[in-house]
Amino acid sequence: MVETNATSRRTRRKPKPLDRTRLRDFALSYVARFATSAGKLEAYLRRKLRERGWEDEGEPEIDDLVADFVDKGYVDDRGFGKMKAGGLLARGYGARRVDETLRAAGLEEGLRSELAPGEREARMAALALAKRRRLGPFGSAPEDEPVESRHKRREKQLAAMVRAGHTFAHAQTILSAPDEAALDEWLEEADLWD
Repeated sequence: MVETNATSRRTRRKPKPLDRTRLRDFALSYVARFATSAGKLEAYLRRKLRERGWEDEGEPEIDDLVADFVDKGYVDDRGFGKMKAGGLLARGYGARRVDETLRAAGLEEGLRSELAPGEREARMAALALAKRRRLGPFGSAPEDEPVESRHKRREKQLAAMVRAGHTFAHAQTILSAPDEAALDEWLEEADLWD
């Protein structure tokens, strides 16, 4: 006799449809657990609405609910953007990747451009990635490495830096630097740009 799993016999209950109170409770729970932007909160509530349905009269007022949370300070796009951008830069991601992340979070273009890293921050992030991933002068290559494999390694490193959101010029500068001292000078030059 074949035993079946007890959980496979159970039927999953359909979740209750949302009303104004439950929708507000979902929103409160979400902002209490996560640092978020107005755009992400709106997307979350719309997803919950699609999953559960709506049982109250009239249409759900998601925009008004999100605006109320922004007015009360539960949601702060500027604070969220600063935190997110700072975290990404510290981990070595570049300006393009920061902008993509902030756009996906629903931040407006004006705020995204305001939070974009300056030249020094962008160079520091590129150096952080190179150090962490041991790229360019931070890594070690065999001294008898054939020219062809040296080129392949450099191409892979260049691609990794560009995928992380750094400019081609920054990646090329770091990978062609003879030593760490040259990169320290390059970082100091960034003060002239800002």
